[in-house]
Amino acid sequence: MDHAIAIDSLSKFYRLGNLQKGRYKTLRESITDAVSSQVERMSRLGRADQGNGSKVTEHWALRDVSFKVQPGEAVGIIGRNGAGKSTLLKILSQITEPTEGCVTLSGRLGSLLEVGTGFHPELTGRENIYLNGAILGMSRKEITRKYDEIVEFSEIGKFIDTPVKRYSSGMYVKLAFSVAAHMELDILLIDEVLSVGDLAFQRKCLDHAKRLKSRNTTLLFVSHNMFSIKAMCDRAVFLSEGRVVADGSTDEVIESYEKESRLDVASWATGMVGSDPTRCPIHIREFDLLNEAGRPCTLFQHGERMRLRLHYSAREPVNKPNFNVCFIRSDNVACCNYNTAMDHFETGTVKGSGVVELVTPPLKLVADLYTINILVWDRAFQQLHSAQVGKNFHVAHPVLNTEFGVFHESAAWAWGH
Repeated sequence: MDHAIAIDSLSKFYRLGNLQKGRYKTLRESITDAVSSQVERMSRLGRADQGNGSKVTEHWALRDVSFKVQPGEAVGIIGRNGAGKSTLLKILSQITEPTEGCVTLSGRLGSLLEVGTGFHPELTGRENIYLNGAILGMSRKEITRKYDEIVEFSEIGKFIDTPVKRYSSGMYVKLAFSVAAHMELDILLIDEVLSVGDLAFQRKCLDHAKRLKSRNTTLLFVSHNMFSIKAMCDRAVFLSEGRVVADGSTDEVIESYEKESRLDVASWATGMVGSDPTRCPIHIREFDLLNEAGRPCTLFQHGERMRLRLHYSAREPVNKPNFNVCFIRSDNVACCNYNTAMDHFETGTVKGSGVVELVTPPLKLVADLYTINILVWDRAFQQLHSAQVGKNFHVAHPVLNTEFGVFHESAAWAWGH
């Protein structure tokens, strides 16, 4: 069978540091660099970690990646930040070239990788539909024929003649996805960009992607939201440090990913606490997810209590650490937070290793999949010591689901007079 996507021994190499300035060069600078001698270039490389203290480091964003995707298949690409997921999609989109290996694509390809890619900020939404559609390979006739559908799907009709520089990031995403989604595609690449849109629009996009799949469109979907990956993909590829470490059924690959990334630093917190939890002043080494009786459990009934045992390590004495346990629903809704400060549990000064235990009130969350995040703040919630992503659990109930909101608790009713 012919493959929609065939990736063979794909590698991408970057040289980071002094030789990459992080800005675009002018034409004059490019010409000047081109006529610079090889001797001088080698000399600069040799001095890279001297004088100004800037290091040149070599980084393989992808290393010997190989897999194939059948026509009409939906494949999720998962992995930690920096695993090479977005680099892979940029190579497939021909935004960047591979260092080694090759990619074969069969059919018309569209991609949604970054907010506003292909948009001109001074042009209106209407004008950008034609501009972005042309960049994606649509003819003017095709864009005109689908224009009303694109605007309706985007939900920003009253702003369509407003310059997009005045759009919010969510509006950018809505318009960009609408254009890409209405191409007559054989292959669609989707990056985490959809997480910028509101929840209702994310669900709308996923439903549309499922319809594309039913029409035999091949989908490659990068996301940190495992619920979305499970909902849309029958297969997943797990990248770690630029290599494929698992490729198979979605459930099996996600299980491997969650085992490896358990207690990693939460992606949103790396700028505050770094990417290595063991370098934080205090971090969680391990934690036990148990039912109220103390037995390991990942499926809880609505109204059941949960017991969490947090095993911490402090690299230095930490005064009054404020342990927080947060439950994040599969659609990224933060549902509740338990913390020692607001529950008036005194922690004093901790050092070395220890254990702190939480027993929740009866869980009143609706039935769904939840992720546990564990944060350690100071008492005033001003300084973040660590933020880690923990295990997943399910809440079960025969009726209650996300259509009922976040939680359900019995109320008192009475007939009026």
